[in-house]
Amino acid sequence: MKYIDRKGKITIEENGQDKLLRHLYHDRGGKLCLKLLVRPFVSKGAGVFLNSSFSKWIIPGFVKRNGIDLSDYKKQEFCSYNDFFTREIKEELRPVAEDENILISPCDGKVTVSKIGEKEKFYIKDTEYTVQQLLKSRNLAQRYVGGYAVILRLTVDDYHHYCYVADGKKSSDRKIPGVFHTVNPTANEARAIYKENAREYTVLKTKEFGTIVMMEVGAMMVGKITNRQKGAAIVKKGQEKGYFEFGGSTVILLIQQGKVRIDKDLLKNTEDGYETIIKMGERIGESKLSERAGKAY
Repeated sequence: MKYIDRKGKITIEENGQDKLLRHLYHDRGGKLCLKLLVRPFVSKGAGVFLNSSFSKWIIPGFVKRNGIDLSDYKKQEFCSYNDFFTREIKEELRPVAEDENILISPCDGKVTVSKIGEKEKFYIKDTEYTVQQLLKSRNLAQRYVGGYAVILRLTVDDYHHYCYVADGKKSSDRKIPGVFHTVNPTANEARAIYKENAREYTVLKTKEFGTIVMMEVGAMMVGKITNRQKGAAIVKKGQEKGYFEFGGSTVILLIQQGKVRIDKDLLKNTEDGYETIIKMGERIGESKLSERAGKAY
């Protein structure tokens, strides 16, 4: 994996999990195992165990391996692994960029940005997608031609809550059933995982940034996406939208053409083949309305 933070520090690594996933997605024997592992009942079965008190023994080793400081969170004692995994961070540690013209990241993660071209096509690494495949809606997909797909991939060490990226009015959530591939880039090299995985999305109408699609994508061993507000509602930037249970997962933002100036470092890092490390509440772009109003970028 190739990561870069917003100060320019580069990390290149391949751990044991990466090697295992490469075997599952690229070797003949691994592909046979994969057919079973991606089925929803496997993730749901894992969820049953991870919600039980028997899973508590996993927590100390995970905390140590990933360098997690539990003092950053609202509680330090947990009744199950999923209780630990869905822990809430202290609010002051995820400050929200308050300027109404700044678009924020909905979550912690590793971000890439893809331009949406003609016929709704965009690429994640070298894998082709269309917005219609993602949304299962041609009418909605057409709104995003010429815009951006912002892909925020969460790994197991990330904080797995996510928030609204702007003030606005959200629609009801739409659920799209599917399987549960890992969202590791190794899998995306072999399969169009984001159009195959189970996912949910809502449409957020905003004053500053147009109409944004906010989508949550489940992943291997993530049997549950929990969104707080089920129906249409008025929401605020930084307000919690929901959380993932155990596993890596992804949040995708679809942005209309001409509405947002994405930060240059995110575009350049993506072009150079890096995922940019980001935190929830951090800026990822600015409204083009502010540019027209004469504000400096």
